[in-house]
Amino acid sequence: MFNNLSDKLDKAFHVLKGHGKITEINVAETLKEVRRALLDADVNFKIAKEFTKRVQEKAIGQNVLTTLNPGQLMVKLVKDELTDLMGGETVGINLKGNPSVILMSGLQGSGKTTFSGKLANFLKTKKSKNVLLVGCDVYRPAAINQLQVVGEQIGVEVYAEPENKNPVEIAKNAIKHAKANAKNVVIIDTAGRLAIDEEMMKEISNIHKAIQPQETLFVVDSMTGQDAVNTAKTFNEILNFDGVILTKLDGDTRGGAALSIKSVVNKPIKFIGTGEKMEAIDVFHPDRMADRILGMGDVVSLVERAQEQFDEEEARKLQKKIAKNQFGFDDFLKQIQQIKKMGNMKDLIGMIPGASKAMKDVDIDDDSFKGIEAIIHSMTPSERSKPSVINASRKKRIAKGSGTSVQEVNQLLKQFTQMSKMMKMMQGGGGRKMMQMMKGMR
Repeated sequence: MFNNLSDKLDKAFHVLKGHGKITEINVAETLKEVRRALLDADVNFKIAKEFTKRVQEKAIGQNVLTTLNPGQLMVKLVKDELTDLMGGETVGINLKGNPSVILMSGLQGSGKTTFSGKLANFLKTKKSKNVLLVGCDVYRPAAINQLQVVGEQIGVEVYAEPENKNPVEIAKNAIKHAKANAKNVVIIDTAGRLAIDEEMMKEISNIHKAIQPQETLFVVDSMTGQDAVNTAKTFNEILNFDGVILTKLDGDTRGGAALSIKSVVNKPIKFIGTGEKMEAIDVFHPDRMADRILGMGDVVSLVERAQEQFDEEEARKLQKKIAKNQFGFDDFLKQIQQIKKMGNMKDLIGMIPGASKAMKDVDIDDDSFKGIEAIIHSMTPSERSKPSVINASRKKRIAKGSGTSVQEVNQLLKQFTQMSKMMKMMQGGGGRKMMQMMKGMR
């Protein structure tokens, strides 16, 4: 996420290294590189120029604190400005009304239908809402079918009238259906076009006037940079929408849309899409995103994701198994499943301070665990519960069954043994032993 921008900003801050104080000259050199980094990220020239001007005004004349060097102070100033540029504070979704009606808008291909499903899943699982999805895209072939597939996947009802070509009628009928069936949130997926046209804007404006939604959201493909910002401006003039959703942030995103859109339309970014799975949706936090852009990670979001997958009862059972030396590959497999539910691996690593920079040349994908899972699934139940019984002939059988090599099976068994020992050490008072072991290793 924003790897290219992060790298260029990091290089910009190297200009200040070795200087004892901030001067107009080294600040100007650094900010010239910062402005260049923003322009390369497809940020509007005027916004980039104003951004660096504000940072320069704050930097000149500031005394460097004894605990900070000039580079650290400049990073803090840029972080604060980035946070303000992206909205300053987190803005929630308006769920007042019975039912609360959310109107989704945007161009075709922005990921609007998929994100409607993600939002429905988010509101169902995290806000305990009874959600109704509504298919109002009467033009795109299979659009309603796509929404129905998504709805079935997440267990949310989809309202559609395949024979009706009037989206205003469909939306109004859907709200009546929601009231009659105790649905407290209605998400209306509207038609998009490949480009903005008068007919499209008139249609969505008519839907908006007819249903008076509590929340109107504009979905934008974050990979389109300034084009996305210009589209948002046009939609906002017609709909006066309440917030922005950025999709495809897990792709090759330069960052221009995320950094520019708030300045142009003065509307907050409310959610971001970080992958293809229905769980790949995050509330947008400007301060956390600024941290990630500057390579500081996002530990808070990482902990929040871990807590969502944390099961206290399972944790107690696991603790007992570790204490009795009964931790096996079935338990290990459960831990892998929990990690996978937290999101894609690249995104998770980007949340660890410094890890994104350290791992930038390492190819990490969501299939990282497939080899490990294949090896474990090729074991018998007794081998999974008691790995010590796995001898040379068993290793050959496991390798053949999993499509891996004996060397890979050995490597997994070795890593599993080391991890089991470390987990055992962490049990009551083991932290001290572990520290002693680490000192010995050093």
